[in-house]
Amino acid sequence: MAEILSRFIECIVFIRQGVDFKFLCLKRSGEAKVHPGIWQIVTAKIDEGEKAYETAKREVTEETGLKPVNFYVAPFVNQFYNFIDDSVNLIPVFIAETDSEDVKISYEHSEYKWLNFEDARGKIYWQSQKKILAEVYNHLKNKELFNTLRKIK
Repeated sequence: MAEILSRFIECIVFIRQGVDFKFLCLKRSGEAKVHPGIWQIVTAKIDEGEKAYETAKREVTEETGLKPVNFYVAPFVNQFYNFIDDSVNLIPVFIAETDSEDVKISYEHSEYKWLNFEDARGKIYWQSQKKILAEVYNHLKNKELFNTLRKIK
């Protein structure tokens, strides 16, 4: 039977632009062992002994150099099946708001872009991350939905 695991996080990073938003997309380095050259959101493996939200906060800073001014847990998870180890992976999703566009990417990435929703959705490689972005965008645009987000300090 497939094992159910939670060993990764994903995080949508955004900045407010008037009444709208820009989202951070990162291009994986061409040297990356896994999925080189794809565009994605902040994604990381949870370190042993670390809570998922701690990983997300740490990785946003490590991968982008940004310090979130607000940090939320999304009211949904992402998931995928890995046939190599017969595991179902549940991925907690987080939302980081920043007030700076001054990104300093890590060695894991070769480029970054701040994009509006439509352009970001078109740029991101994984269909599941496109869906996450759409859900987050809906929560940011709708005050009632936004108020359901749980803020992490």
